[in-house]
Amino acid sequence: MSPASSHPYERLTPDVVLDAMADVGLWGDGRLTALSSYENRVYQACLETAQPETGLTANDRVVLKFYRPGRWSDAQILEEQEFAAQLVAAEVPVVAALRLPGQSAPAAGSTLHHHAGFAFSVSPWRGGRRPELEDTQVLQWIGRFLARIHNVGGLRPFAHRPALDLQTFGTDSQRLLAQGDHLPLDMASRWQSAYTEAMQVAQGIWQEVGALQSLRLHGDCHPGNILWTPEGSPGAGPHFVDLDDARMGPAVQDLWMLLSGERAQQLQQLGALVDGYEELRELDRRELRLIEVLRTLRLIHYSAWLAQRWSDPIFPINFPWFGSSDYWKGQVDMLIEQTEAMQAPPLVA
Repeated sequence: MSPASSHPYERLTPDVVLDAMADVGLWGDGRLTALSSYENRVYQACLETAQPETGLTANDRVVLKFYRPGRWSDAQILEEQEFAAQLVAAEVPVVAALRLPGQSAPAAGSTLHHHAGFAFSVSPWRGGRRPELEDTQVLQWIGRFLARIHNVGGLRPFAHRPALDLQTFGTDSQRLLAQGDHLPLDMASRWQSAYTEAMQVAQGIWQEVGALQSLRLHGDCHPGNILWTPEGSPGAGPHFVDLDDARMGPAVQDLWMLLSGERAQQLQQLGALVDGYEELRELDRRELRLIEVLRTLRLIHYSAWLAQRWSDPIFPINFPWFGSSDYWKGQVDMLIEQTEAMQAPPLVA
């Protein structure tokens, strides 16, 4: 597997980033820091002058996100940004894009901008640390905020963004991997066999659970996307970042990635999350049966995600083991383990 010789992000130089800022009326002082992100390119910049319309002052920091070309349409990006704005309006602590004027925006301003062939947004910088998920009170607090996100998310559906389901994360991922040069010959049939068995079990469970409410989700609610400010500090508690993977799906998708450890520990964590969640919103207990199904789909989708991004030079550098027989043997083993986990008694809360 060899990556393509060039990628659109290779054109995204510091000068292009600073020029994009200037297009929306923001003037940086030259300090520009690349933040950790594989999916998009994200930069922290320091302002030299204030932007009164947004409340930004000199020396404030902003975060610029340059969306991966070809991943989302403008309509899909705007749906994500509108969802974040609705959450902010409902006083849910989410970091949303700023509305700024610019060459590609009307006089009233927009949250989505274009420069040099890239779609980008600007949001205020927010600090914080990963939440301490061993703390029951922290989990309950996060559960309450997830319920508030879902209360807003359930008001109406996305019109353009896809759903998280067996088709999009399972079947579509398998098709992409099978059609590309991603599976080594010595592992292709073994992976396909493990995939088929896992998907048969997943499909049976999904059908057994029956019809569930599908709502707008954060979609990628792992601990790294929750920043925590200690009590006693301004804005104490959690705030949520990176709605880039927002999709339609079952509510439990935003809960299960916060679980870790052995079954006993996961039961305690889930109990605390649901205790907080149900102070503000009821959780359909049937969805708990889908936790291991959703985990299985994420594993399958992860491999397809790596395959789709392989032409981006940072992926071969950071994931050199992808495509090797050892990698795919590990994926086979995980699918076999997940097939057993899906058939085990579900977690309860």
